[in-house]
This record gives sequence, C-alpha cells and structure tokens, in this order.
Amino acid sequence: MSSVHRLSRAELPEDAVTLARFLLGKLVVRRWREATASGRIVETEAYLPGDAASHGFRGRTPRNASLFLPPGHAYVYLAYGTSFMLNMSAGPEGVGAGVLLRALEPVEGIELMQRRRGNVPIRDLLRGPGRLALAFGVDRRLDGIDLCADERLFLASDDAAVGEIAQSTRIGITQDADRVLRYFLRGNPFVSGPRWLNGHMTRA
Repeated sequence: MSSVHRLSRAELPEDAVTLARFLLGKLVVRRWREATASGRIVETEAYLPGDAASHGFRGRTPRNASLFLPPGHAYVYLAYGTSFMLNMSAGPEGVGAGVLLRALEPVEGIELMQRRRGNVPIRDLLRGPGRLALAFGVDRRLDGIDLCADERLFLASDDAAVGEIAQSTRIGITQDADRVLRYFLRGNPFVSGPRWLNGHMTRA
C-alpha cells in the first residue's frame, strides 16, 4: 500500500450527499498492533438534517453526539442489539448529518478478516454494514474517533479510478424510505442489497 495516502479533513465535503459520493472508491484502513486490514468503499448511504431516518433527527444526545462532530469522525452504534454499524459525521460541527458505510471490497488482510468472520467467502466479508464492522473489529470503543487522524481506523485513498456511480433508495429503514440516498459502484460484486433494488438503480 505504498501509494496510499491518508485523507485530510480539508478534502472531505461538508455535505452528506456529496460526501457519500466522494467516499466511493476510497479506502478504510484498520490497524492493530501486528496486523492491518483495508477495504475499498463501494456502497454508502446519506442521512441528512431533517431526515426522519437519521439518528440526529430529534437532536443531539449523549448517544449520538459523534454524529454532530465535524466531517470525518466515526459514529458507531449497535443496530437491533446485534450488529455494530460504522458511520461518519458529514456536516459542519453541530449539524447532525452522517454517511453509513454499507459495503467494502476487501483489499488487504483478507485472511485476518476471514478469521474474524468465520472463514466466509471473500465476497461476503464486507458486504453489508454489520459484516464490515465485525471484520474490522469496530464497536462502540471507536465511536467518536477522528478518521482523518487516528491510527486504529482511518480513511485513505490510492487515487484509483472510480467506476460509474448508481443510486437507489436506502435499505432497511421505514421512515423517509422513499428518498434516493444510497450510492454504490454499478456492477461491483461486493455491493450489498437485494438484486431487485440494484437492478432498478438509477445513474447518480
């Protein structure tokens, strides 16, 4: 990964939709003392101010405080009591907006991630937000960290070309469910979601 450079906060857009698109093709890097894993972002969802599906909809609380930090901070929550989800803050400080990282394409540390996931097929390692959090060892201990500065988990780029970006409605929500705020790389096999949804996507 010699050509990889860490993303700075100055590079991150202060808008959830723009950030959700910008992150496609970028890398998430997870480092432990003796090992490193990474994946390329292939699917995101934006959650906006005033969005009933957003955890920031009813205002700032101790639980969702990381969502209100400047762009590029991790917001980690436990969904349905079973799976952690890795999000990042996506608006100016004090604005509750975020981007959910829904799926990554494995790049480095595949054997390590397979051990963490129970030796599942490579295609399923990071295909879905709960799976990628488990493979990367993401839990509430990483909530609030700066993804532009922390050594344990950070954003990076290798300047790889990004393919065609498609969009659809978001997955697994009931409020504001008709908003087209899910973005993904068209044709990428590591994208999550049902085939019928990916088959009815529109160009972003």
